[in-house]
Amino acid sequence: MTTHTGSKALALLVAGTFFMENLDATVVTPAVPAMAKSFAAAPVDLSAGVSAYMIALGVFIPVSGWAAQRFGARQIFAAAIVMFTLTSLLCGMAQDLPQFVAARVLQGIGGAMMVPVGRLVVLRETPKERLVSAIAVLTWPALVAPVLGPPLGGLIVDHGDWRWIFWLNLPLGAMALAGALRLVPHLEAEPQRRFDWTGFLLLGGAIFALMLMAEDMSRPDASLPVAATGVIVGLVLLGLGVRHLNRAETPMLRLSALETQTFAVTIWGGSLFRMGVSAVPFLVPIMFQVGFGYTSFQAGGMLMAVFAGNLTMKPFTTAGMRRFGMKPVLLVNGTLNAAMIAACALFGAWLPLWATCAILFLGGMTRSMQFTVFNTIAFADVPKDQMTDANTLFSTAFQLAMGMGITLGAIAWRLGEVLGHGGDPAAPFRIAFLIVAAASALGIIDSLKLAPDAGRIVAGPKASLTNSPQPPKGEPK
Repeated sequence: MTTHTGSKALALLVAGTFFMENLDATVVTPAVPAMAKSFAAAPVDLSAGVSAYMIALGVFIPVSGWAAQRFGARQIFAAAIVMFTLTSLLCGMAQDLPQFVAARVLQGIGGAMMVPVGRLVVLRETPKERLVSAIAVLTWPALVAPVLGPPLGGLIVDHGDWRWIFWLNLPLGAMALAGALRLVPHLEAEPQRRFDWTGFLLLGGAIFALMLMAEDMSRPDASLPVAATGVIVGLVLLGLGVRHLNRAETPMLRLSALETQTFAVTIWGGSLFRMGVSAVPFLVPIMFQVGFGYTSFQAGGMLMAVFAGNLTMKPFTTAGMRRFGMKPVLLVNGTLNAAMIAACALFGAWLPLWATCAILFLGGMTRSMQFTVFNTIAFADVPKDQMTDANTLFSTAFQLAMGMGITLGAIAWRLGEVLGHGGDPAAPFRIAFLIVAAASALGIIDSLKLAPDAGRIVAGPKASLTNSPQPPKGEPK
């Protein structure tokens, strides 16, 4: 194990790479018109570059655990940073759409190796009693990047060349590589471990189909028959993949961590929560543009209230978990998070701007807390020998849930258009927010299965005392 200072520096390093990977998933969107003009292509065609990156991430994340064990986590993490950085250079140098899409696929593969392997190193090198602080550091990129990406991308395009969206990764990647070579320890590799081609093809095919469907459903011209076909194909391949993983002697990914209750809750209930919160940054800007006539920059800027809530809550997440315990926080805060999503249905001309921002701000606070608790409790009780597979499974479920959240938002929006408009262009979005809130609330039910002292080993001594039975009167405490 590394020292306290060393483990904190390692967590900050990995968080920095997480931020690069998450930011590149969203920062491109405002640059689409400028990029389309540069490539002499239709703006709608540029969505291929966005979806190629996300799909490559999802498909290759399951490979990361095998690669880390086969070649060593330090080597794979450093190589992934190099690949991500160099492909960022290629993205900025692309002269046409095919070149850009190819570069984005390679960038996604680099990100798929960089993010899970970086988290694995932190999990292995951080003692359980310091895991809360480490996970809190690793959580902020997933919270900040989706809301910071669109305004940042718009700012770069308005005042410079879209290519700088990618070239900014060059100095960041160089610093990350230097930090990786200095901070990441050598971990034992398993050079004889074989690659599970059957598992990769089944899981990769399932994730490809589901992520492609998610991307298609986010378009205004989405085809419901095509999406339904994608869902069916994806679920069939996923079922066959799970069956193979449970029967194979040396599977790409072992599912034994799902037998650990705290980990299983973060996969099932946690995925519903992540779908809900990822639908909000998708719906809010569109609602303010279509429903209230905001410009794209003004609509994207409304998400800064969510960002402010994320940052405000961050210093209190660890104290909250230690004071009240994991289960009570998941139940109460999860309920508040669903309520804040539902409150977005109140947005309208009659609602003062400060009240709109307050709802988004409070939603950002509850989002931050729930993210941190789920990410922390996920690995609290996972045995050390299952950590690599658990980390890979967690990363795969995380990526899939965040992508499916956009699909949830798009489907809810379309249902809103069917259920009622009444001359109010914002009405479909109000219905959509209520549907998304209901889906997020369903994730709370899973947390009821947790033991009262779930996650105590990582939450710290205060949570231990809070959740422990009190001695009878007259006996010393």
